[in-house]
Amino acid sequence: MCPQGASSASWSQQRKASRTPLVRVHFALADCIACPLRPRCTKAANGKWGRSLTLLPREQQQILDERRAEQKTDLWKERYDVRAGVEGTISQAVRRTHLRRTPYRGQSKTRLANILSATALNITRVDAWLNGTPLGSTRVSHLARLAVAA
Repeated sequence: MCPQGASSASWSQQRKASRTPLVRVHFALADCIACPLRPRCTKAANGKWGRSLTLLPREQQQILDERRAEQKTDLWKERYDVRAGVEGTISQAVRRTHLRRTPYRGQSKTRLANILSATALNITRVDAWLNGTPLGSTRVSHLARLAVAA
């Protein structure tokens, strides 16, 4: 049933490319076309169906729904804030110091490059903290301008 009480028109068992089973549920276009909730319910543009749903098998769908509900709790958000901070640091290191690839051969040179990258990242963060600049900002420091000008 849709939020307005219309019954589904068809159900079909399918599999994703990864072989995960799923169920596709379609609602009749005639039911959806005149529905006042259509803009909030579907953006389907094809002429065959109205609203379409893709569902996992019942057990997997219940687990997914539980995890989504858990993500709305304050405890989950506090734990995720830590992860977001770590991921932000890794992202900044990759973008600023090209940490994914090293131009050096050998473990000792690569290790030294990683240490220098971490040091450069720390200096960038201290500079941002001292100047009150957000870390995601694209502000170019005075030293960077001088380096480009030279």
